[in-house]
Order: sequence, then C-alpha cells, then structure tokens
Amino acid sequence: MRRDPLWRAVAMLGVEWRKVALAVALGVLALGSAVALAAVSAWLVARASQMPPVLTLSVATVGVRTFGISRGVFRYLERLASHTVALHGMATLRTEIYSRLAVGRPESVAALRRGDLLARVGADVDAVGDVVVRGLLPAAVALVVSAGSVGLLAAFHGGAAVVLAACLVLAGVLAPWLAAVGARTTESRTSEARAEMAAVSLEIVEHSALLTVSGRLTERLDALRAADSRLTRATDRGARTSGLAAGLGTLAVGLAVLGALVVAVPAVGAGTLDPVELAVVVLTPLAVFEATLVLPGAAIQVQRSRRAARRILALLDDAAPRTGHPLTGQPEAPSRTAHDGLPGGTDGDTDGVLVDARGLACGWPGRRPVLTGLDLTLTPGRSVALVGASGTGKTTTLLTLAGLLPPVGGTLRPDGTAVHDATDAARTAVVTTEDAHVFDTTVLENLRVARGDVTDDEARDALRRAGLGAWLDALPDGLLTQLGSDATTISGGERRRLLAARALCSDAPVLLLDEPTEHLDPQTADTLLRDLLRLGDDPERPRAVVVATHRTAPLVAADEVLVLAHGEVAARGTHDSLLVTHAAYREGIAAEDGGPTAPEETQ
Repeated sequence: MRRDPLWRAVAMLGVEWRKVALAVALGVLALGSAVALAAVSAWLVARASQMPPVLTLSVATVGVRTFGISRGVFRYLERLASHTVALHGMATLRTEIYSRLAVGRPESVAALRRGDLLARVGADVDAVGDVVVRGLLPAAVALVVSAGSVGLLAAFHGGAAVVLAACLVLAGVLAPWLAAVGARTTESRTSEARAEMAAVSLEIVEHSALLTVSGRLTERLDALRAADSRLTRATDRGARTSGLAAGLGTLAVGLAVLGALVVAVPAVGAGTLDPVELAVVVLTPLAVFEATLVLPGAAIQVQRSRRAARRILALLDDAAPRTGHPLTGQPEAPSRTAHDGLPGGTDGDTDGVLVDARGLACGWPGRRPVLTGLDLTLTPGRSVALVGASGTGKTTTLLTLAGLLPPVGGTLRPDGTAVHDATDAARTAVVTTEDAHVFDTTVLENLRVARGDVTDDEARDALRRAGLGAWLDALPDGLLTQLGSDATTISGGERRRLLAARALCSDAPVLLLDEPTEHLDPQTADTLLRDLLRLGDDPERPRAVVVATHRTAPLVAADEVLVLAHGEVAARGTHDSLLVTHAAYREGIAAEDGGPTAPEETQ
C-alpha cells in the first residue's frame, strides 16, 4: 500500500519539527491565556458581586490584565513561528520540484498546459504548505487545550468536566469529520476547475492579440466562464456539509453551557460547589471552544492539501527518469566512440565533435516519430538550418538534439561520446524556443537565466553579438533597465535578439534556436536570421548553431540546409546548391521574394 500522498509531500517540505513544537507551544499558551482569561474573569465578576474587600480582588484583577495581554502576545509569536515553518517548507518544496523536473523526463512537463503546470508549482504548493499552519497546528493546539480545560473543570466539578468533554468530541471530532467528508468530493471537483481556470486565464492573458485576430477570444472567454461556473457549483455543494459542521460546533457550545448548568446547579444547592465557582464552570467553556471551532476548516484544509499533494506527486512521479538508459529508457549499449562503425566515420576520432547523430529518429514518447534517419555532425563554428512546413518535426528535432526528448531511434552522442545522463546533453546544447519567456525584471537578470554568474561585460558582449548594441546604448538604465512582463515594452525583433543573447550567455557550445524570426517583418526577419547563423563565428569560442525556420532567403549564411518533409530529410546541401537541385526550395524562395523561382526558369 502506497503512502498517503499528503505525508509524502509534507516530508518534502523539510519541516523542522522542533520549530513546529515551538509553534504548538505558543499556540497552546495563546489559547490557554484565553481560557484562563475567561475563567478568571468569571470568578472576578461573580466574586465582586458579593462586595468583598477590594484587596481580595487584586490578584484576579492583575490576572485578567496579564492573560488579556499575553493572549495577544503569544498569538503574534505563534503566527510568526508557524508561518516561518510554512513559508520555509513551501520554498523547500518548490526547490525540490524544480530540481526533480530539471533532471526528469521533460515530455511529462511538456504534456501539461502552462496554466496547469503553474497551478501545480504555485497554488498546489501553497496548499501543501498551508496544511501545517491551517491543519496540523490547530489540531495539535486544540487537543492540548481541550485536555487542559477538561482537567481544569474537573478540579471544580467532575460532572461538568464530563459534559465539556462530550461536547468537545462533538465539536472537535464529529464536526471536522463531516467537513472532511464533504470536502473530499468537493476538492476533487474544485481542483480540476481551478486548474482549468488557470490554464485558460493564462492563455487569454498571454495570447489575447492572437486570439482576437483568429476570432477565438470569445470561445476562450466562454471556456473560462464555464470553468468558473463549475467551480461555483462545486463550492456550493460543499457548503452544505461545511455549514452543517459549523452548526454542530455552535450547537456544542450551547450544549456545554446548558449541560454545565444542569449538572452544577444542584451541586450549589447541595453545598458541594461554591456559587462563584459555578460561574467559572458555566462560563469557561465559552472560551474553550475557540480551539475546536477552527477544526472543521482544518479538516477541509487537510483534504485540499491532500488533493494538491496528489497532483504534485503525479507530476513528479511521471517525470521521474525511467530505469536503464537515462535518455532512451533502454539498457545502455557498450561504450564506443561516436563514429565507430558509422557511415562517414573517422575511425573513432571525435576531436572537435560537439553533437553526433546517426540514424536519429525524433518524436514524443508513445507516438510515431515525426522524423527518422537524421545524420548530423556538429562541430565548433558550424551553422545548420532546418527548414520545412509546420509539422515536419523541426521543433521536435531541436528538443531531441538538446536532450530534452529521448531519441526514438538511432544514436545521439553529445561531445562525441555516449550520453550518461540528461545533464550531459544539457551541458552540450542550449535550446531557445519561440515562446521562451522574458521575465519582468532587468535586462541583466533576464540574461542570467542562462547562467547565474554572467558579468556586466559578458552581458554587453552577448547583446552586441546578437545585434542589440545600439538598443542597449539607448536604454535609460543600460543593463539595469526594467523590462515589462514577457517583454511587452520592447519590439518583437528586440525580444528575439534578447533571447539569442541569453543563449550566448550559456556555457553550452551548441545553440539551438527555434523559429527566431516568427511574426517579424521580412526585412527584420532576414537580418536577424543572418546574424543568428553567424553567432558561432567567434574566434575565441566558436560554437555550433542550428536554426529551425520557415525563412529560406537568408540561409546563404548557413553552412548546410536540411529540408524536412514527410518524416525524413528530403534534401540537404548549401543554400546555392539547393536552389539548383530542389524545386520546392526554389519555390519557397519565390514565395518569400515574390520574384522568379530561379534564373534558369526565366530564360
């Protein structure tokens, strides 16, 4: 039987139980002060009605002041201690999630919509952390305070203590159980609706312009309203049991007071209980139930946290590397050099080879490969362009070369050697997709996404090599200029070049760029693409560059062009040679330029 997902997730919070014990102790002192305040106040009011000497009341008067102040002080300290535990745990859990996903199977993450992924590492992590503050701590505090209060009443009257204990069970056990039963079903429905709302909301916010142009904005808004309606209906259904649980808590308070009167008044008549003590026995339960009234909410929080933990662990379990070869999931083949026995090999000489692919098949696990039979050797300073219609596998090929997708077939050997783990490929290649995120921070910090120790001089050099030197000089605060969320304050061409500069800041010797000129005007696109293909021409540190693009006119700057079609490499060669030998390539040039397809066709 597998462990409860909630406790698996709580274990990942890295909770220091010593600090939890401190938070519980402070919570007990806070609620204990409230109970003591009620008991002493009841005694003081009842005794004062008998008009005793003033000095008789002085200790009780000081006690009321003391417990009134200490209640607030201890509550504040308890909040500091418990929230420190929870916030530290959330940060630890997020770090653990990022670490596991970084070395896990990326296809499990890529299969999720961005909004759903953000919900899991955002709201779901918060929900798991909240179980400490809103679930476990209130339960522990309520248990200690309830036991102490029953003991206090037992010192005055045993029957009243029994009544209080029974009512505490009603408010602290039965009511939370009802709340948990209702929340179990409600949370399974509301968590799905919240994830749907997060995914659709993010889609609308990030792609509102495209959705408006394509006429799909109304459809996505309707989907958002439908998800909100499902969330509202699920919440309303759960409110019935939550209301019943809250009603039972309030009922328990009234029963405790009435029960205390019923069993204690005869004791006053019999002379076994002082009238002043009667006030303490009757009024003290009003403060005791402050500990149990939060327990139905705590039970609901436990169910919410359990559901969130299940979603987080499902993501991590699915992303966990499979046994065997870390990228392919197959037993690792005997070690050999990149070119042993391979066509075009160099008898095991791997000097200068950055990536070597032979018969490589690229695709998503569990699906048919979108490209097969790819032979490609990347060396420092070499630039390669992948062209083809949408759906021919350009992006999938880049993700495979970067080690983010396992090869479906063939061999892929970074640095001319066998892949030993996913980080081998990550150190060899860095991929920049067309939707790579630009963060709402400074230019420098956006470049440091690739490498955290990028210096100011390195950042300026990368920006100038990406063609952003003049842009950088015109910025009001230079590298410290704040960019808007997802680069809304800069143009599309500047955004693409910024992403290229980020890739240059990486230590990886292979740069993989996916559709870097998408949505740009032809002149800007061609200029940017030519610049990108020349990025590897650094005499001090030459790199290999692979660009996936629809633009073909500027590919004269590429050392080799691969035309992808029908799941294979349909043609390859230089730009000039393909103009002569490949009709579809010529037609693509003509479509971009609006001119003749080739000189020989105009003769």
